[in-house]
Amino acid sequence: MSTLIAKSIGSIIRSFVDGVIALNDQHEVLWYDISGAIPIKNTEIDTLSALLHPDAAPYKDGESIPIAIDGKQMMVDVKIYDEDIFTTFLCIRDITNNSVAIEERLYCLERIIDSLDEGVMMSDPEGKITLYNNAQEKMEGLASQDILGKHLWSVYNYNPQYSEHKHTFTTGKPIFSRYRAHSRVNGIPKYVSYSTYPIQKNGETISVFSISTNESKLKDLLHQTIELKRKATEANKERVDSKNGTIFTFEDIKGKSHVLTELLKEAQNVSTHNADTLIVGETGTGKELFAQSMHNHSPRADKPFVAINCAAIPETLLESTLFGTVKGAFTGATDQTGLFEYAEDGTLFLDELNSMPITLQSKLMRVLQERLVRKVGSNQVAPVRCTIISASNEDPEKMIQENKMRLDLFYRIAHTSIYIPPLRERTEDVHFFINHFLSTYQKKLAKNVPPLSYNLLNTLLEYSWPGNIRELEHLIENLIIRVPENADAIEVEHLPSYIRGKFFTSIPSNASTTDESLQRPIKKIFKNSEKNFIETVLEQENWNVSRAAKKLGITRQSLQYHIKKHKLVKTTLDI
Repeated sequence: MSTLIAKSIGSIIRSFVDGVIALNDQHEVLWYDISGAIPIKNTEIDTLSALLHPDAAPYKDGESIPIAIDGKQMMVDVKIYDEDIFTTFLCIRDITNNSVAIEERLYCLERIIDSLDEGVMMSDPEGKITLYNNAQEKMEGLASQDILGKHLWSVYNYNPQYSEHKHTFTTGKPIFSRYRAHSRVNGIPKYVSYSTYPIQKNGETISVFSISTNESKLKDLLHQTIELKRKATEANKERVDSKNGTIFTFEDIKGKSHVLTELLKEAQNVSTHNADTLIVGETGTGKELFAQSMHNHSPRADKPFVAINCAAIPETLLESTLFGTVKGAFTGATDQTGLFEYAEDGTLFLDELNSMPITLQSKLMRVLQERLVRKVGSNQVAPVRCTIISASNEDPEKMIQENKMRLDLFYRIAHTSIYIPPLRERTEDVHFFINHFLSTYQKKLAKNVPPLSYNLLNTLLEYSWPGNIRELEHLIENLIIRVPENADAIEVEHLPSYIRGKFFTSIPSNASTTDESLQRPIKKIFKNSEKNFIETVLEQENWNVSRAAKKLGITRQSLQYHIKKHKLVKTTLDI
């Protein structure tokens, strides 16, 4: 291309930018018009190419090169014209003022984000927190200066593979309407309703952010309303109409511990959001009790509650039960509506989800993802409108590690999770349930019985309760049946033999001594030798009741009861 043609084309380009330089295929200047756009002398214009590309690499059409000269910020856009003779046009734009404007704009945007009532949190591709506004601080009880630059999983203390931000980075898909507590303040979970979105540039996810809704005032008012309702119906409570398939409400969940109070508040808040929920708890903790209560507290209360135990049905039958069948799908198959459709706009409760075969989990995950269900043997699909509440008596994280549960199923089934602590972690509730079941079964069995002895009460309070509330209820019922009405107290001997053996061989895991004879020794002797054993220990400790009780592994009050019971008297020797 001749210099004249380069000048003609360059002049046209110059009318749109602050300066133009035309180069030949050897990067030699053919023509230029910078008109003050670049503060360098005309004699130095030939060195500009070396300044822009110090490695002498060829220019690429469409690339933009930032450059700074004497405090001015410029952007050089490359346009290559290769007809006839190869020519490169360097189109120069002065962006000095734009840089200042961008900085001011970023500052204003940060101030706006900090003034929002909604919480905003953003993370980079490595999962590090890059933005955390004031509203998010108030909702979660955390300080931005303590968490900015740190990984999400280190701040919120969870396994990185369960990170929703990481999941969104990988899939590029947003996550809508979650309700979960990521942080705790003084042991109290701070729940927020939030959605997570990817930020994409040129088809690539460069960041992920979450927007959280401040619902603390609404939740407080909701909880106050619930408490007033519970108190108003305490004296004359009626069961919910069983037409919807339930018999329990939150009023049926008993206990006095602080952890249970917080758990009830959590479950009540979650139930109002119609979110798929996973309830985790050991056998006997009352998972279905919570599931029914959540259904009856939700906007779906007048809709069906449909429950199925995944462990009680074979895999092939479970699939047809959940999804339905069409006639001829297999030998003996008939037209059958699956539970996903049968539940309509209500709740489907999948109990013991951990027992579901891994092969069926993939099919369940697809149904939850697409909200469409296809009957076995059919090509037609039907919408899934119900909310799914699942229950597991195993830790989901452990199940995933052991390949017993799919990770993608966990993401779908547990939009929010509720963990019911075992009874051994709620000593206050153990005491409550002992009295509650004593009162309940005395009325039910029409039998008056004496109170528990100190020894038996302490034994029950310190037992690990692997069967939780269900096991405790069964035990109290057995005691009331077996104890004579004229007995002075309910003793260990009134326990059924198979249960008594469990109690006597149960050794606390925190025992400090390895000598079995010193680990809860009073629970390892028979009644006819109890008196001599206690008397021997008292004499060894010079009748110091506190030290003797500690050595026996019982409370001081319990030891005083046994001293009185066996009419033990300190022996004085004359010298």
